[in-house]
Amino acid sequence: MKTAIILINFGTPEAATEQAVRCYLKEFLWDPRIVQIPRFIWWFILNFIVLKSRPAKSAQAYQRVWMDEGSPLKVYSIKIQQKLQLLADKKYPNKYDVILAMRYGEPSINSVVKQLENKGYEEIIVFPLYPQQATSSTGTAWHAFQQAIKQWEQPIKNRLIPAYYQNKAYITALADSVREHWSENGSTGMLLISFHGVPERTIKQGDPYLEHCTATGLALAERLGLKSDQWQMVFQSRFGKGGWVKPYCIDVLQQMPKKGVTALDVICPGFAVDCLETLDEMVVENRDVFLAAGGDKYNYISALNDKNQHIEALLSLIESKV
Repeated sequence: MKTAIILINFGTPEAATEQAVRCYLKEFLWDPRIVQIPRFIWWFILNFIVLKSRPAKSAQAYQRVWMDEGSPLKVYSIKIQQKLQLLADKKYPNKYDVILAMRYGEPSINSVVKQLENKGYEEIIVFPLYPQQATSSTGTAWHAFQQAIKQWEQPIKNRLIPAYYQNKAYITALADSVREHWSENGSTGMLLISFHGVPERTIKQGDPYLEHCTATGLALAERLGLKSDQWQMVFQSRFGKGGWVKPYCIDVLQQMPKKGVTALDVICPGFAVDCLETLDEMVVENRDVFLAAGGDKYNYISALNDKNQHIEALLSLIESKV
């Protein structure tokens, strides 16, 4: 009997159009694990403010990063799924079926789980592609899976691959990607390690995300042999006016040139694949912020995407939990 592995990534609009983005944002932002505001109040804000103004701007950003094959997040996620299947088949013939699902958008977790029913699987392994655990990522993905699996007439063994923020193979893959970038482009002497932000209140509620990000940043810096003044951790993608975990990426980028740091290498270890938040926010918008503040050189180090070392690291995580 085979085991099904459901890789879960965040999700993406189906097209770089205002209508498609509006549909995606409506699903994404209505999740109470994403926006923790009383539903009636948030329904009004979402439908009459956010969804009136944000889709057009977001669609333009997606258009800047859209690939011939589609959204970068989906394109790279599919490549990961395909390569992981090939590697699993090579090492364990007829043992695993690797399937891709999106928490928001298609293919949805619910639709994927429905397709797996009555296929005779021995077990389902849920593998969210989020190295650091947060309520708004791993938490909502696992919840969506559990809601979907409840619909099955017969229960099935299932489990979650936990956050892998300190996993040796993951940290090694990150460090090697930085070294590869340095060998091709040289080192600027400063590495900015940027993670997606979360509201401060979620950390106060016990979310381990900040702890996980800090551990990843420290492990990566240690593996690279960086001194304390050669790297800094920041948080990007803030949404709304409430307090989010600090330091904010934009604030740090604006201050660095004033402190004599005019050249940067930037990496985003929390993103398994490149997406809007890396390819547009970090590569375009935040680069402009740094250069406008007096910076001279700003190099983005791509996500691990479908690099062979990344695929091997993902399979090792599955193997360690078998």
